[in-house]
Amino acid sequence: MSATVITNIATLVTNDPSLRDSDPLGLVRDAAVVIEGDRVVWTGGSSKAPATDNRVDAGGRAVLPGFVDSHSHLVFAGDRTEEFNARMSGRPYSAGGIRTTVAATRAAGDADLEANLTRYLTEALRQGTTTFETKSGYGLTVEDEARALRLAARHTDEVTYLGGHIVAPEFADDPAGYVSLVTGDMLNACAPHARWIDVFCEKGAFDGDQARAVLTAGKAKGLHPRIHANQLSYGPGVQLAVELDAASADHCTHLTDADVDALANSSTVATLLPGAEFSTRAAWPDARRLLDAGATVALSTDCNPGSSFTSSVPFCVALAVRDMGMTPDEAVWAATAGGAAALRRTDVGRLVPGVYADLVLLDAPSHVHLAYRPGVPLVTGVWRRGVREV
Repeated sequence: MSATVITNIATLVTNDPSLRDSDPLGLVRDAAVVIEGDRVVWTGGSSKAPATDNRVDAGGRAVLPGFVDSHSHLVFAGDRTEEFNARMSGRPYSAGGIRTTVAATRAAGDADLEANLTRYLTEALRQGTTTFETKSGYGLTVEDEARALRLAARHTDEVTYLGGHIVAPEFADDPAGYVSLVTGDMLNACAPHARWIDVFCEKGAFDGDQARAVLTAGKAKGLHPRIHANQLSYGPGVQLAVELDAASADHCTHLTDADVDALANSSTVATLLPGAEFSTRAAWPDARRLLDAGATVALSTDCNPGSSFTSSVPFCVALAVRDMGMTPDEAVWAATAGGAAALRRTDVGRLVPGVYADLVLLDAPSHVHLAYRPGVPLVTGVWRRGVREV
C-alpha cells in the first residue's frame, strides 16, 4: 500500500489531546501528515517526516481535520424562499413552516430526493465537510420516513430517524395518535435504516412527555437519542437529553443555569447551530456560558430549507466567533472534534495516527482565517478517507 506525505504545512490542527496542554487544538508548526490507505499513520514536524511514495507540498498553508457536521436535514424537496423573504420582512419564525417542506417531499420521487441530497453533500464537501449526519423528518408517514432513511443511508452511516419532527398534518387533531405511530409502526419500519433517533421538543412540536416517549421507544429499538432542545423557548429538552444520555442536545439557545450545569456534568454535547439564528434573526446561543461551565460544545450547520439553508461549516465558524463568544480556536475545535463527540466518534475530527485520513487544506497559513476572512472560499483541498476529492 502506497503512502502519501503532505509536507510544508504552516499550521497543523491535530486536536490531539496529548498536545492540548499548551494549545487547545494541539497545533504543530511547520508540520507534515502521512496518509496510508484511508488512515493517518504519522504526524509531526516536516523535517522528521518519513519517506513515502508520494509527496504533496502544502505550500505553507494550514491543514485541519475535515469538518464533522453532526446536524443536517438533507432529504427534502422544494425550498422556502417566500417564507424566508417574509421572515426577513418581519414575520417571526415558528415550527409550523415545516409542513410546506413535508408536502413537497411527499410529492417528490426517490430520484429527485436523492439528487437533491447529493447536490448538497457535494456542496458541503467543497467547503471541507467530510463527515455528516442527516435526518428524516419531512415525510411523516411510515413509507416516506423509511424511504428518506434508506436514501440517506446510501451516503452516510450517521442517519437519524426524526419522525418526531412535527405532528403530521393528518394528525393535527390527534397528536397522541401521531406519537403512537412514531413509536410504533413508523419506528419499526425506520429503525433498520438508522443509528439515531431525534425529536423536536418545542412549543408547536412535541412536549416533554411526548419527546420522552419517542426517545425511549427508539432506545428500546437500539437507536441512540439526540434531541432538538430549547431552540425557541425554555423547555424540558436539555434535561431530558441528559437524563437519557443523549449524544447531543441541539440548538441550546434558551438555557437555565440548571440546564447549563446538567450539560457540563454529562456526556451530552451541546450542539450549537448559528445558521438557524442567522436565518431567523433569533437570539444567539451563549457559547461562552457553556464553555466556561465546562460543557462540550459542537458547531453544525443545521442545513435545511426552512431555518438554516447553509451547508457551510466555515460560515458557522465565523458566526460563532463573531456573535456567540467563541474564540477561533474554540470554534474550529467545535466544528471538528466537537462534532465527532456529538456523534460519539473517535475516528474523525482529529489528525492523529489511526484515525480516518479526512483533511482540509486552507488557502491560508492558519485556521484563524476561517473567522478572519468570512465568506471567502478558503478550502483549497479536501481528502476524505485518504482520497483527495477537492
